Parts: sequence; structure tokens; C-alpha cells
Amino acid sequence: MNYTPRRLFGSLATAMVTPFHADGSIDLDSAVRLAKKLVDDGSDTVLLSGTTGESPTTHQPEKDELTVAVKEAVGDRAFILCGACSNDTAHAVRIGEGAQASGADGLLVVSPYYNRPSQMGLRAHVRAIADATDLPVMLYDIPGRTGLAFSDETLDDLATHPRIKAVKDATGNVEQGVERMHRTKLEYYSGDDGLNFAWMTGGASGFVSVVSHVASSHYRKMIDLLDADKVWEARELAYSLRPLVAAIMGGGQGAVMAKAALYLQGVIETPVLRLPLVGASNDEMESLKSALKVAELL
Repeated sequence: MNYTPRRLFGSLATAMVTPFHADGSIDLDSAVRLAKKLVDDGSDTVLLSGTTGESPTTHQPEKDELTVAVKEAVGDRAFILCGACSNDTAHAVRIGEGAQASGADGLLVVSPYYNRPSQMGLRAHVRAIADATDLPVMLYDIPGRTGLAFSDETLDDLATHPRIKAVKDATGNVEQGVERMHRTKLEYYSGDDGLNFAWMTGGASGFVSVVSHVASSHYRKMIDLLDADKVWEARELAYSLRPLVAAIMGGGQGAVMAKAALYLQGVIETPVLRLPLVGASNDEMESLKSALKVAELL
């Protein structure tokens, strides 16, 4: 009998970039076009206003306008997951409330960065956001960026909240994550494209991807192969994507390189970013072009 994991948040989520016009304002037309393409290519969840969507430098009502536009464009074809991410709890609550009012289906909540509270403070932060809406919540554990990991005790506590349902794990520790998903019964999602295959074979529900901006169809095939217990075929597909993963996630920054790739493909009008992010270097662009060509995506 094939094992089918629970998938409240879908199986393939793309952490979508936020396209900008040349003047730095949000390009809703490009955002809608991109969201439709991602869903057509196999993404069943679209994450808006996450780190790859430059959430630290986009603001309300921009986030809400983006959510409304994408929700209207894809309708029920995809789950709309929105970041409610801030190191200011009150601000994160307002973002979450705005996301729900704008049509979001769920929230992504990261641990507070920079001020780095205690684990007790982390639990209070997450619970305040989860209590503020009726939406299911995916936690985001990425200590390399936040400086604050979720402890076992914190995950055990938060797993008892009725709206906290999943974890996006970008710790790089698959063994720890597999143990945690079995203990807490939370759904787990890979937050690292280089470990997507490893996470899925460990029992994860899916992954939240940046590389899927250009490779959604490949990742959808990988998931379908794994669901059919065709592990070796999925492994070879995962291996074939390694140069693309390295070009987008290896040396550069995911949001930078994903925008560069989409611009090269003609999906978005500009690769413009908001400071402090800056565009890809010449060397990064050449590596990206090469990887896209090898994958027959350019």
C-alpha cells in the first residue's frame, strides 16, 4: 500500500517573488501572470510575502493588494499561503489579519529575528498570531536567518494549538525533522531545495520551493513519482536538477536569482529588487543561464 501524507498546505508550494516595476512599485500584472504560470506548471500552493517575496521591504497595503490580486487570479486552483512574518508581534498580527481579510487560505509564521526572544517568548509570539485569525498556520524554522530555532519543547507545545498544523523546515537537519514530525504529528515541508528528495523520502508532505519558479513541472513529476513508490526514478530526477538548485540557491540569494531566472524567461518585466537586495553579478548570471539551458528551461 502506498503511503500518502497529509497535505493541508498542498505538496508543492512556490515561495513566490514579488515583481516590481522599474521604479520599485509592485507590478501586480506580472505577479498575476507568474502565479497563473506556477499553478499551470504544477504548484498547488503559492506562498506570498515570504522572504523570497521580499517581505521585510514590502508593506501594507501592498501585501494585501498582492494577496487579493493573486487570489482572484488563481481562485480555488491553489492554496494561498501568506507570510505573517515580523519580529514585532503586534505587526505580525496585523499582517495576518490583513491576509485573512484579503482571501488568504493560511499563514506562514517565522520565529522573531534579531531581537531573539526566549523560547517562552517565541511560543507567545506564535500563539498571538495564530489566535488572531481563523487560518491554519505553518511555522517556519530557519535559524540560519533568524538566529532563533524552534526547540523540541516549543514545537511540542505549539503542536497542541488547534490552528498550528505544519512546519517549513530549513534547518538542514532532516534526521531531527523526521523525528519531530512523527512525535508532534505536524505536517513537515522541506524548506531547502537541495534537500527536497531527502525530506520526501523521510515522510514529509511536500516542499516550499524557490527553484520551482522555473522547475514546477519537474518537481511535480518528482512528487508524483514518489507517491507512486518510484523512488529511483525520482532520485535521478532530483539529481538532474542539482545544477539548477546550485545556480539559484547555491551562491546567490534566492529572491535575487529567482527574479533573474524569471526575467531571462520573459515571465516578469524587470528583475528589480528593493534594497538591501541587489541584482545578480555577471558570474552569477552566466552560471544561471548555463543551468537553465542544461535543464532546457531557456
